[in-house]
Amino acid sequence: MSTGPASADVPARAVDAALDRLAGELVALGRVVVAFSGGVDSALVAHQAHAVLGADALAVTAVSPSLAAAERAGCAELAAAWGLAWEEAATDELADPRYQANAGDRCYWCKSALMDVLVPVAAARRATIVLGVNLDDLDDHRPGQDAAAGRGAVFPLVDAGFDKALVRAAARRLGLEVWDKPAAPCLASRLPYGTEVTRDALAQVERAEAAVRALGIADLRVRHYGARARVELPLDVLSGLEPQAQAAVVDAVRSAGFAEVDLDPAGLRSGNLNLALR
Repeated sequence: MSTGPASADVPARAVDAALDRLAGELVALGRVVVAFSGGVDSALVAHQAHAVLGADALAVTAVSPSLAAAERAGCAELAAAWGLAWEEAATDELADPRYQANAGDRCYWCKSALMDVLVPVAAARRATIVLGVNLDDLDDHRPGQDAAAGRGAVFPLVDAGFDKALVRAAARRLGLEVWDKPAAPCLASRLPYGTEVTRDALAQVERAEAAVRALGIADLRVRHYGARARVELPLDVLSGLEPQAQAAVVDAVRSAGFAEVDLDPAGLRSGNLNLALR
């Protein structure tokens, strides 16, 4: 898998100290509801919240067309393996025309829909909503963080001083199987801003990416440009593909209904569609 910064670069002493800080942040909160997407950030928070708070920690996975079925299944598997108190909650961001419009504030309305669901759950438990935001996330265009914070959510990884490399190192030290899982942002992130978010478009992206993963490529993005798809692969993966393998990737994406498929020579750049907003 593509892992990003090598977790081996983080000294064990620093990892242990960071985990102690995270435990302290969680203990101070007392009761928490963790927004659990199954990525390494939210997984670390959910795992550690369960470890230090037990039944006072509830993990909730938001289910909507923007969550790939494989990611939803992964959350269920982790929750069962770790013994988490866990439940799913349906969100309805697609009913919001502001979200559908896919302007630069799409993530704000997505997180607003998430908070609509989590706030009453947390209120019933007298708990605080926590999200797996790390320090590196603060440098990107993520208006959803403002939507969540404005309604009372907190970011214990940030407060405990975790960047992405430290998150992965901590997850690895704890033996969490997701420590090197590639980032898997919501499916709507594959649609350029200004392109309407629809169920059909999200489903088409999901089918295309699943078809490529079936070829053994775990880390990728299929950007949706109407009838055309642009496939982003890590440069080391792209450069290692023989012409026949590249053709197989193109055919896999075409099987999802795209008429034209390009392999982006610049490689995988997470969040690169945000550059249009700068």
